[in-house]
Amino acid sequence: MKKITLIFISFHFLFSIHAQIVDGLSIGIESNSAWYNDDKKTGAFNDENNNDQDKHLRFNKYIKLDYNFLSKFTVSAQLESYEPFALINYSSNLIGTNLGTYSLTYETTKIKATIGHFYEQFGSGLIYRNWEDRQLGINNALFGGKLSYRLLDFADLTVIYGNHRVGFETSGGDIFGFNSEFDLKSIFKMNGMALSMGFSYVGREEKTDLEAINYKSLTNAYSGRVDFSYGKFYSSAEYVSKSKDAIVLANNQVSNQFIKPGSGILFNTGYSKKGFGLDATFRRLENMTFYSERDKSGNIFFENIVNYTPGLTKQHDYLLTNIFVYQAQSSVSFLDPELMKVGEIGGQLDLFYNIKKGTVIGGKYGSKIAFNGSYWAGLKGDFDYANQDYKTETFGFGNKYFSDISLEIRKKWNSKWLSIFYFVNQYYNKKEIEGNFGAKPIITNIGVIESTYKLGNGKSIRIEAQKLWSDSENHDWIGSTLEFNLNSKFSFYINDIYNSGDDSSTQTTHYYNIGGSYTKGATRIGLNYGRQRAGLLCVGGVCRFVPEATGLTASVNMSF
Repeated sequence: MKKITLIFISFHFLFSIHAQIVDGLSIGIESNSAWYNDDKKTGAFNDENNNDQDKHLRFNKYIKLDYNFLSKFTVSAQLESYEPFALINYSSNLIGTNLGTYSLTYETTKIKATIGHFYEQFGSGLIYRNWEDRQLGINNALFGGKLSYRLLDFADLTVIYGNHRVGFETSGGDIFGFNSEFDLKSIFKMNGMALSMGFSYVGREEKTDLEAINYKSLTNAYSGRVDFSYGKFYSSAEYVSKSKDAIVLANNQVSNQFIKPGSGILFNTGYSKKGFGLDATFRRLENMTFYSERDKSGNIFFENIVNYTPGLTKQHDYLLTNIFVYQAQSSVSFLDPELMKVGEIGGQLDLFYNIKKGTVIGGKYGSKIAFNGSYWAGLKGDFDYANQDYKTETFGFGNKYFSDISLEIRKKWNSKWLSIFYFVNQYYNKKEIEGNFGAKPIITNIGVIESTYKLGNGKSIRIEAQKLWSDSENHDWIGSTLEFNLNSKFSFYINDIYNSGDDSSTQTTHYYNIGGSYTKGATRIGLNYGRQRAGLLCVGGVCRFVPEATGLTASVNMSF
């Protein structure tokens, strides 16, 4: 452990000096550490991925190096360390210290070529996207090659080939594809109007040990899309299709009989002007899980995942509004005759409006109103559990999965005092979303009041009060937050939530956290002690389950 720490400190010191001498060199350093302790309320610390007795201390460390030379070449490398163990909630494939990603890129005005690890996205990502999110523990970079070419200033063409990163290794399935984007505005000389089209293809080649398979080792996915805007109006549409492929059963076994194609429809439209905005999104997914190795389908760490299907709902900012969070339901699941689902259909609507200053409601400083509504359901169709077969209706709505209605009002009372009033109504079907048999849908109403007051000289104080009511006897949450900003560098906070409606124990468990941070330039240091509630951790619509834990965590982020 000491050796690893010394290595990172040495790299940091040397890079700091070298970066000041060598032009084109940039460094990013991130260290996240934790000490997990036993807690009489949340229980003894336990990590199913590790049986070592001395497992309470954990580190995730990253050093990212990018060096540009000869104006056209860039070398990138990311050194990662998970010693003695990775933080909990992270894949057991993240072990030891090694180069996580590395690449060489050549770029001109027309050509960009990369060998090594790379990230890319085709269209909205419904058939292909790879990205890194350290908070969620996601890094599905492709290791291979990528070539992009700019054709006649109106077309962008990209080809890719490689294997997914899994820990410090690569996946067994091969991924390859092609993407094209055409700017029709440049071709037809449109004035005040923008029009573009795109077409993509992605193939997944994975051989299997099964005998007499009823599906091909090659799975093909196609995407066609169009984007249009005129003045204050915009819209886009995308259709994706995935060829017939084996369904992965609940026990992660690949079925040799249950063979089905997949498809997706995504439509977005909106209107925006000063002080007003309206945006609507519709999506339909059917059997659109897509992994470089079939039997990895649905793994909670998003390893081997080819495409990107986030939950299209409002991304809430408060603790109690994120207890019941929707996850996209794009897979086929025939767990029981009473629980058969093959995808999702639904959408969301966003409305923004600024009440003008000087009006009766707006007052001296004006007010801002934001409304969001989302609704998601299963696909309607004929389902045959005995023969593991189904046929869906294109635009039919089946069992309701989830709904979320929120209203936010921001009011500035004077030059120092700002308040936010927030209300959310949610419907969460635990049986359909989580496969929780016997569970009834939960309906919640959540109210939040937040106020920030500037004290002068860079000081400010922020207070939150939250309350969740539900029709469930086991969910009646209360929460609060107090944050104090001493200046632009130092910030401190304390928050707490607890479920006063949970009668499973004689004493209520408080999920409290206390901490602070120091920020100067591109350096940020944070420290926190508290309890983590078991549930979904979500970033950008992508969610995964995290267990309950108690401990001290620290983070350091630096770049230069």
